[in-house]
Amino acid sequence: MSTPRVGSLAVQSSRYLCYYRNTSDSIQQIYLSNQPTWQRVVFPGQQLLFHGDATADLIISSEQGVRCCPCESLRIEEKGRSVPEPTEPVSSLCPYCGVGCGLEAVPQGKGSYKIRGDRQHPSSQGMVCVKGATILEALDRDRLAYPLWRERLDQPFTVISWDEAMTRLVERIEWVRRQQGADAICMYGSGQFQTEDYYVAQKLLKGCLGTNNFDANSRLCMSSAVSAYMASFGADGPPCCYDDLEATDCAFLIGTNTAECHPIVFNRLRNHHKRDRRVKLIVVDPRRTPTAEVADLHLAIRPGTDIDLLHGIGHLLLQWGQIDAEFIEECTEGFAEYVKLLAAYTPEWVAERCGIAQGDLEQAARYWGHAQAVLSLWSMGINQSAEGTAKARCLINLHLLTGQIGRPGSGPFSLTGQPNAMGGREAGGLSHLLPGYRQVTNPQHRQEVEDFWGLPRGQISDRPGRTAWQIVEGLERGEVGLLWIAATNPAVSFPHLERAKAAFLKSPFTVYQDAYFPTETAAYAHLILPAAQWSEKTGVMTNSERRVTLAPAFRSPPGVARADWEIFAEVGRRLGYERLFNFADAAAVYAEFVQLTAGRPCDQSGLSHERLARLGALQWPCPAGTSDEEARKPKRLYTDWRFHTPDQRARFCLAHSQGVAEPTDDIYSFTLTTGRLYGHWHTQTRTGRIAKIQKMHPDPFVEMHPDDAANLHLKDGDWVEVRSRRGQVCLPVILTKAIRPGTLFVPMHWGFLFADSGEANQLTHPIACPVSQQPELKACAVQVLPLKLRQTPYTPTVQESGIALKQ
Repeated sequence: MSTPRVGSLAVQSSRYLCYYRNTSDSIQQIYLSNQPTWQRVVFPGQQLLFHGDATADLIISSEQGVRCCPCESLRIEEKGRSVPEPTEPVSSLCPYCGVGCGLEAVPQGKGSYKIRGDRQHPSSQGMVCVKGATILEALDRDRLAYPLWRERLDQPFTVISWDEAMTRLVERIEWVRRQQGADAICMYGSGQFQTEDYYVAQKLLKGCLGTNNFDANSRLCMSSAVSAYMASFGADGPPCCYDDLEATDCAFLIGTNTAECHPIVFNRLRNHHKRDRRVKLIVVDPRRTPTAEVADLHLAIRPGTDIDLLHGIGHLLLQWGQIDAEFIEECTEGFAEYVKLLAAYTPEWVAERCGIAQGDLEQAARYWGHAQAVLSLWSMGINQSAEGTAKARCLINLHLLTGQIGRPGSGPFSLTGQPNAMGGREAGGLSHLLPGYRQVTNPQHRQEVEDFWGLPRGQISDRPGRTAWQIVEGLERGEVGLLWIAATNPAVSFPHLERAKAAFLKSPFTVYQDAYFPTETAAYAHLILPAAQWSEKTGVMTNSERRVTLAPAFRSPPGVARADWEIFAEVGRRLGYERLFNFADAAAVYAEFVQLTAGRPCDQSGLSHERLARLGALQWPCPAGTSDEEARKPKRLYTDWRFHTPDQRARFCLAHSQGVAEPTDDIYSFTLTTGRLYGHWHTQTRTGRIAKIQKMHPDPFVEMHPDDAANLHLKDGDWVEVRSRRGQVCLPVILTKAIRPGTLFVPMHWGFLFADSGEANQLTHPIACPVSQQPELKACAVQVLPLKLRQTPYTPTVQESGIALKQ
């Protein structure tokens, strides 16, 4: 079993740095009461630093006698950064999903605040969901305040100083570079980063160290959308804006439970839908989710048949002549081949393949074909697939076929999961990217960045770095000498979790940088660094509609926690790159970053912290010289129907459907799909510590259709073992007709700290899209075994560190 015992997360003692000076005229001998083998001779006037803790006295012997001095009285306090308490409401950004809602923190006195939606924020217009409304409740729970260290994973952690932490980390980086080369160093980051964090990390890893081994949890979230936009349009970037939600007359939602996962986007769309009955809402999902419940048409297709459905709609639109011939002729490439491809996707065949009525397929095509403005929305249900790029591109095909792009209310709109996944893409936060939507494989792009950073030509590697799963494979082969994980929890979120955990155990040196302790990933770390989080550091985030919001610090971080970018910058300085990391503050970091976006598709050279504070959240592109009036206007891409490809034409995708990577068989006869719940966020690092949300969603479960349950003689609430070829979980059954027979649903939020045997990713596999390298977390084959007597594995309810997780 690769899950460490909970005891491995214990913090044994609170060691701290002490200072002693011999102020007498005689020689002294000193030792620690709890560590008598540690002894020193101290001459008159001599001073020294040593590590003590609250349980120890310093014993001082001299010719005048013996005396004791508590270490606590000799302690050197490391002081954290203090943030002045504001007197006026602070405008900020919700740090959860990619909707990017505006929040206002209203001071209540004595460091307390009230959170409310920011009515001035264009994206959310004052609305806020339960996660944003309760964000304050998690800020002071189980916070990591000091660096922690241990030599081996079976040891408890010890508190150390920042100086010792940085020394250990930098020495290890230098050792790995000498012994294994820079490509043995990997960093796995997060869409929870602010853009400043992302940017400094790229400069450190890809610029100074010369390895592109920086990947982020965006690889598991929306890298297929990135690949699709790049292949179809020549550049990344959703072309739509949220104003399109109220300008469309046909919304086509596929692979997204928007009502639960992006609730404020859904609220805007739903309000428009309710106000105007001419507006049609089509939802494609194997489950009848809250999103599907209010749709005019719900297509509950078999998992893995998305491309068949999209081609089936394209077939009908083409057959009915409901296409935009002028747009196709002037603005696209590949139409003739696309027509040939569509010929095979007859309505009869598609309906049978997808498991839906032919009439429903035709109705979907009719809604699309008759609409003046079609807006499609998608998320993980498309992206998390072994053919994720092809799925997204085949959806884009329909927009190219009908000219539904670059106009109000239309376009293919990828909804991002993380609050700053978009900012990560802009800053180069995936292993094949460089800042400013550049590619590591493009010589000109590398040269532009090297010149800007003042690095020698050839310093940036021309090879894409390791993706998230390739880091696991590198650990298995002993090719990774240092793994640095920041602001994410892969010990819950990675596919084939047991294999991933086994790989983490092989890491010779793992640094884990986070705001909370414990987390599941902390169990695999040697060095833990305390990070400041939302409200405690200043930086920007970009939401799904390319809107950049400044999120200022208004609270002091706990203990000595630091902003992520500050940690990366200090490592850079200690490695000898002082001049590259002498940033005065986060505004200086952002000011440098936006220069690298000038002239690029994601041009933000007209943005700054000062301007965002003055004007509020703004969309890109916003080149330098853009007036305030122009900067405030909503922006769509491709309004001139000119794309970023060499000939400025968009490309049709010519992919056939491959289906799911792991189809069902006689043994593993169910298709499992995973997903999110309204209240929880990812692996519960925050929301698991909020009582209101825990009450909403206390435990994991598996949804099953009553017909399947009857075949297995199961009733609602019975416990079952869900087993795949990789692992198993034990869960109670919830019976619901909202899911297709033969399909199961398990939420992905639970790791071993918050539930017994409830980790959905014990079941999933790492087979990935060959273009985006995004794993197929959304579908795998499983079997279901009824449990007559549930045996609950033992899990302590209180951490040995004294931190209560379960009562």
